[in-house]
Amino acid sequence: QAFFCLLLCIPWGSSCPRSCQCTEQAGAKAVLCSSQHLEEIPKDIPRDAVFLKLDANSITRIPSNAFRHLSHLEELDLSRNAIEKIDRAAFKGVAAALRTLDLSSNRIRSVPKEALLALNAKLRLANNPWHCECALQEVMWEARLDPDSVQDITCHTAPREEYVGKPLLQVLDSGANFCSVRQRTTDVAMFITMFGWFAMVIAYVICYVRHNQEDTCKHVDYLRSLPSTQGHAE
Repeated sequence: QAFFCLLLCIPWGSSCPRSCQCTEQAGAKAVLCSSQHLEEIPKDIPRDAVFLKLDANSITRIPSNAFRHLSHLEELDLSRNAIEKIDRAAFKGVAAALRTLDLSSNRIRSVPKEALLALNAKLRLANNPWHCECALQEVMWEARLDPDSVQDITCHTAPREEYVGKPLLQVLDSGANFCSVRQRTTDVAMFITMFGWFAMVIAYVICYVRHNQEDTCKHVDYLRSLPSTQGHAE
């Protein structure tokens, strides 16, 4: 924060979004859009921005390719917004350079794991109403999370009531595995589907056999109703 405050004192002559301040120091260009009542990410952020602060606004969604043109971006602050939805390709184009991504204090319940696992950035995900599920567990295991905030990733909702209100790290340390729950659910669904198809096949075979039996009985009755050759001879 002190670094951003220092950058504010140095003007940036190139184009800058109307609701933001743009500064530069030692070649590092910063776009500062904090507390500007923004409801979406500005479209005209300069391509050579290295630091981007969009914190304390009213942004609700991060759409696909929102930062794709910002290939030099190293730090992105989206904390203290109202973000509820993050698209799968939200951070496409910035994965190589991004070092820090702050998504803390939003309204995020779930996020496509592909959106975060493609990043090498240190992530801050604390203080969101997370639904503890397999995707979040995989992010917890595989992503680079900020160690200072990882304890504040809490289960707002969860498949089991005893996990609600607890830090996700504590839940996982206790032996919970949300991915195995999903796997069991998938296995049960596959079993039910296979059983349904099997039942349909059996029902079809039974109907087919019964239909043939009825046809056979009708044919036999028809043959019995015909005058016998002995009766014609008499």
